[in-house]
Amino acid sequence: MKIFIQSIDPNAWNAIVKEPFIPTKEVNDELVPKKWDEMKDDEKRKVQDDQKAKSILTSGLSFDEFFHIARCKSVKEIWKMLEVTHEGTTDVRRARKHTLVSKYEAFQMKNGETILELQTRFTCLVLEKRLNMMT
Repeated sequence: MKIFIQSIDPNAWNAIVKEPFIPTKEVNDELVPKKWDEMKDDEKRKVQDDQKAKSILTSGLSFDEFFHIARCKSVKEIWKMLEVTHEGTTDVRRARKHTLVSKYEAFQMKNGETILELQTRFTCLVLEKRLNMMT
C-alpha cells in the first residue's frame, strides 16, 4: 500500500505517517484552526495532502469498512484503524505465527487420507503460513 500511495503522491504518504497538519492562528490567546481563505499557499498544500491521502485510503473501502473508519479524525487514525483491522496488532500477528508453527510441527498423515489430500492440506498450511509471515 505504501508503494501505491507514494506512486500517486509522496506527500500523501507523509501525511499518513505524520500527525495531521492543522493550520492555526491565535485569537484571544487561544489557538484556533484557520479557515481556508486565511491559509497561506503552503498551508493549503499540506491540508490538501491530508485530504488526498484520505481519498486514496477510503476509495477502495467497502461500505462496512468505510463506516468503521468514519469516526476517525485524521488520515493517520484511518491508517492505524485499517492496519489493525486487516493485519491485527503485533500480539495478534505473533500468536497467529505461533499457531501456524505449531500446526506445521504437528502435521502428519491422517488415517485413510490419500497422498493428494495430504498434499492439499500441506499446501494450504504453507500458503497460510507464507501469507501470515508477510504481515
